[in-house]
Parts: sequence; C-alpha cells; structure tokens
Amino acid sequence: MPFWAPDIGIDLGTENFSMYVRGRGIVISEPTLVVLDRENRRAVRAVGDEASFMLGRSPDRLTAVSPIKNGQVADFDIAELMLKYFIRKAIGVSYLGKPRIIVSVPCNLDDVNRKALTEAVRFAAGSRHVYLIEKPFAGAIGTGLPVYDPVGSLVVDIGAGTTDVAVISLGGLVVSQSIQVGGSKFDEAIIEYLRKECSILVGRQTAENIKKDLAAALPLEEPRSILVKGINQLNTSAGTVRFTSTQAYEAVRSACSAIVKAIRWVLERTPPELAADIMRGGIHLTGDGSRLFALDRYISESLGIPVLLARDPGDCCILGIGYLTENIQLVSPQNKGAGVPAGK
Repeated sequence: MPFWAPDIGIDLGTENFSMYVRGRGIVISEPTLVVLDRENRRAVRAVGDEASFMLGRSPDRLTAVSPIKNGQVADFDIAELMLKYFIRKAIGVSYLGKPRIIVSVPCNLDDVNRKALTEAVRFAAGSRHVYLIEKPFAGAIGTGLPVYDPVGSLVVDIGAGTTDVAVISLGGLVVSQSIQVGGSKFDEAIIEYLRKECSILVGRQTAENIKKDLAAALPLEEPRSILVKGINQLNTSAGTVRFTSTQAYEAVRSACSAIVKAIRWVLERTPPELAADIMRGGIHLTGDGSRLFALDRYISESLGIPVLLARDPGDCCILGIGYLTENIQLVSPQNKGAGVPAGK
C-alpha cells in the first residue's frame, strides 16, 4: 500500500467538476450536482452523473443542489460532501500521507471566498496543502501559451457561471476581470425571452438544446427555426412555438456584449508592451461557454483583434491544472491556502 496519496488537480466549475490525478490523468468529469433528502441534508442520495440522471425524476422529498455558484462556494456543507465523494472515488482512502491539491478559482475571488473554498477542500481531503490557481492562468497552460515567458497573452475563460479575462506574463496575472456571465447566462436569457415574447415556459435543458441548435453571437446568414415545446403561460397547458435563430440571437446578444465589455476593460488597463504582444498573438478563448457559435468572430469584429478558439476549450483548465499537478514545484507559495487575490 503506497504511503503518500497522489497529488490532485480540481477544476471546480459551476456546472462541471473535473479531477486530475498525478500519473493517471483526468479521472473524473461529472456534473457539479448533489441530490439529497430535504429533511436530512447530510443524507446524500446521488452525486455527479447519478444526480444528473435523477434531476427532474426524483420524488418531492429529494432535492438537487449545486454547491458552487459563479465559482464560489454557495453551500459549504454540501460542497464538502461532494468533494469528499469525488476524492474517494478517484484515489480511495487507504493512504496515510494526504494529497496536495490544486484548485482552479475565478479571477478576483475575494479572500473570504478563497478561505471558504480552501477550508472545504481541506475538510474533504484532510490535506493542509491546498493551492488556488486562477482559471485563465490554468486555461493558458492547457492551451499551450508561454505563460512563464516575458510575453503578454490575453485569455478569456468562459465557464458556466463566470467569464474570466486576464493578461498573463512571467507566470502571473497582470490585469484581470471576472464577471458573472457565462454559459448559464445564455440559457437563462433564452428562457426569459421565451417567457416574455412567446408566453412559453421551458426548462434549462430545453434552453441549452436551443442554444446549441440556434443561438449565435452574430445573425446567421441562413436563418433557421425549430419547434419548442413548453408550458403555455396563458392557460397552463402544453404549448408549442416556432423559435427562430434571429430570436435566439436577440436573446443572447446582451450577454455577448457584456463579455466584450469585460475584455475591453482589461485591454484599456494593459501596459503598452503587453498590449502589442496581444495585438500580434490575439485573444485566446477557453471554457465551454466559448463554444457559442460565432462568438470568436463577434469578439474579433468588436475589438479589431484576432481571436483564437482553443481546440478543446472545455478541457483547457483541467489540462493546465494537470500540468501543474505533475510539476507542482511550479506553484508559487503565495497560492497556498487562502492565497492572495488575483491582480486587479
């Protein structure tokens, strides 16, 4: 039996939990979701994939909880239970030496939330060595950018709950911004548009399917449409409407504009030498939210800068965390424990 547990890297997203184990690679990629008893919140019935399958199919006495909201710990106790479940699933419990753990966090996460997340991971794993790494930095490593060189790189990580924008050089964040806009905001915008303009109520899964089929950051050259089934608000009966790509574009346009505004804010505060590097190297998009059709073209046309979408945008962060897990000597001591806030 090995004495020391292997080091672990965690991408703790609002909608997806990924774990990297040193020497083994990515071992877990499941929804950040827990199903538990309403009356006894310590009675966990399902976690991850099993919880997702039960969503919408469970009796009233059970409830589904996502303990992470916008990259922050929304429910400390449930987050601890979820982390403990995933860590045991990945490496077991038969180790005397506890693992060192690297966790991705949004830019500009305040000290209170950093401490809450650190404590949740420490309680779950029993480890005193917890390192917090900003998502854009991990995403930059995962996409192969020279983060330790004296060259400026601009990374936009669009997750489910947050969009993190950062200029990276010499192993750190020079300028950063984090906004609560992401893939979930696109879904919510579609739900709200259907409610207001079409008087149809739909669930998040339906909205996500619409986003994948129709939504785009720019109007489509050849408009498309699909039939959407939901609940008619007027008579609370089943209803069907035809929803077009033009309507989907209108729904998500505001969220796309907010992302461009955050990028422009960071660019305006970037030192000239690094800004010149970014003009040459372009803006790099990572995160699942960056898969929205034509979002890269929309950002490029709005800012006049080339935009490159990562090959596997949803995996960039965990791959970067994985690289740091394999080379943990690269992690700065200031990232240990509560750490220090990302650069403003």
